Amino acid sequence: MKLGSLQSSSFDGQLVVISQDLKKFTPANHIAPSLREALENWSKCEPLLTKLSEDLEAGAAKAQAIDWSKMHSAMPRTWLFADGSAFIHHIKLVRQARKAPLPETLLTVPLMYQAECGQFLRPTEDIPQRDFSHGTDFEAEVGVITDFVPMGTSPEEALKKIKLVVLINDVSLRGLIPEELAQGFGFFQSKPAKALSPVAVTLDELTEFWKEGRLHLPLHVQLNGKFFGKANAGAMHFHFGQLIAHAAKTRNLVAGTLIGSGTVANEDPSVGSSCLAEKRMIETIATGKPETSFMKVGDQVEIWMENSKGESIFGKISQTVVQHP
Repeated sequence: MKLGSLQSSSFDGQLVVISQDLKKFTPANHIAPSLREALENWSKCEPLLTKLSEDLEAGAAKAQAIDWSKMHSAMPRTWLFADGSAFIHHIKLVRQARKAPLPETLLTVPLMYQAECGQFLRPTEDIPQRDFSHGTDFEAEVGVITDFVPMGTSPEEALKKIKLVVLINDVSLRGLIPEELAQGFGFFQSKPAKALSPVAVTLDELTEFWKEGRLHLPLHVQLNGKFFGKANAGAMHFHFGQLIAHAAKTRNLVAGTLIGSGTVANEDPSVGSSCLAEKRMIETIATGKPETSFMKVGDQVEIWMENSKGESIFGKISQTVVQHP
């Protein structure tokens, strides 16, 4: 099943069911006004949404053609977004870039921060840049959306709480990160509003590529229409169950919680990168200085994932940097 949110007068958007070929949708707001609210009552809403999805595929539901410019992020806002960093290669590169030591618990305890979640950008919405010194960067990630997760849930049980999967562009301001972290209190100004893919999918849509709590498919990234990366998202050191359990160690996680994988990264240099900071560090290691600049006005990043047939699974995040007034 594929779900999304139309832009509407509500901050939460309007819930819709999307066809398998991503060409049409049918309204689902008679089942739940929004995706967030459907997740809060998933046991009741999930079978009704599944039936509506089947009707859409059979031509038995009223369908409309998708206009991607009118789609919001699959879930326009939620109560909690906890973003992990499950790709060790990414951690090593970005720490090296800012001359920071690796954590002693690198391989045993996930890194995680609480991210902006009250307002996701639309997947086609511009990224506002106030100051070039802020170092605007994109970070292509995979995310999972959970049901209610009780405090103290084990990693194995946490995997059962995953209801939907999305893609994420975790916009980061690299120029603000070192000073902010040096204060010893974590990210805030350096991590502004992000965007989610326009489509969220249930695990069965991912077929054999979802296994061991990871999505084993390349995550495609283009910058200004040119190849930037296709790292395999299955290379996570910590799987999503471990990330969810880490987030739930001392609190319940409400239904609709979003957990991010962190920037997808592989050690194989031929697959490229999923953020500019990594590429700049690779260039610095090779030549002594970075050659790639951070995003500037007019730069466009595109993020998507394809199934084994080359078909888009989540739709596309396509965002352009603009100067904030």
